[in-house]
Amino acid sequence: MSAEKSIELARTRYQSGKTAFENGQYREAVENLEKASALLARNSRLGGEVEIWLVTAYEAAGRTEEAIALCQKLQRHPFSETSQQARRLLYILQAPKLVRPSEWMTEIPDLGALPDNESKIRVTAKPQKSQPKKSAEPEYVDLSQVNTSDNRFIWVAMIAIGLTISYLVWLSF
Repeated sequence: MSAEKSIELARTRYQSGKTAFENGQYREAVENLEKASALLARNSRLGGEVEIWLVTAYEAAGRTEEAIALCQKLQRHPFSETSQQARRLLYILQAPKLVRPSEWMTEIPDLGALPDNESKIRVTAKPQKSQPKKSAEPEYVDLSQVNTSDNRFIWVAMIAIGLTISYLVWLSF
């Protein structure tokens, strides 16, 4: 296979891998990125870029050890941008994992484990004990209990508005 065809095929695999990664299809992303990486020279700029994406795909697919090993290799990459990204990723991958309390997490059930159309159970809400229904009528307020004394706020606001409008009119001339 010619070098140009090889690079073009690698670019196609690379784009497919990135798209699969962005869609959450990590196993497919790893496959495409590994194939793209195999077609490129490891010391090339594109080869380094593909392998950086491969590191993130490995981590997302749960293959952390392979991601760390590849990051360690990429630290010695001839392109400084790739080696810097590898160092940053390695720092993140090797950081201690924080333990989160279980009450912070929401467990999502695996719906793939449910058998198709077998024993599907309809769940209906149980009627609750009768509670007095709240009426939709508005509550009436006894106005004799409301403090209606003038607090001068309205007058201050009206004066401020009047001054602002007169200033704007003055500016327009």
